[in-house]
Amino acid sequence: MNNKKVLPLTLSGIVALIVTGIVLANGFSYTLEATNSTEFCTSCHSMQWVTAEWKQSIHYSNKAGVRAQCKDCHVPHETLPKLQAKLLAAKDVWHEIMGSIDTEKKFKADRWRMANVVWERMAARDSQECRNCHTQEAMDLEEQDSLAAKKHKRAFAKGETCIQCHHGVAHREPVEPLQLSQQQKP
Repeated sequence: MNNKKVLPLTLSGIVALIVTGIVLANGFSYTLEATNSTEFCTSCHSMQWVTAEWKQSIHYSNKAGVRAQCKDCHVPHETLPKLQAKLLAAKDVWHEIMGSIDTEKKFKADRWRMANVVWERMAARDSQECRNCHTQEAMDLEEQDSLAAKKHKRAFAKGETCIQCHHGVAHREPVEPLQLSQQQKP
């Protein structure tokens, strides 16, 4: 027979549990938001190269004065996909700490693989992060040049996702390793 004593919850015990829960939930929420900031994302040494590219892109400076932050393209809004994205990002932080991508040469050597992981995730989510800002309904195809308007109409009709065409919008599109090795041959 089990003789463990069960302590009854008192009012102060219940209040302490509620306060602890609130503190933990707020701490978790604060941490998620802090790690979503562009300042946090660009603080890693290995992110300096993609940060420089972003600062040269239309997502950084444009006639509308709208600036996309790292979280706008790389972090889903919904809770479960957001947590999954955070776990994937932790892997990149780990590689930064371990020195796998801490130099420009190492980063570029792994960039094709890293970019494809992001592109595949975006395609699987139907480019939802793009569509949070860019909606088909809001596009004025008459204002686009004729080629862009034609391609957008065709993509909309086929149900294509943004990332299928727009790989190099905020960052330079990395060179596929096979192409890179062919370019380096004498």
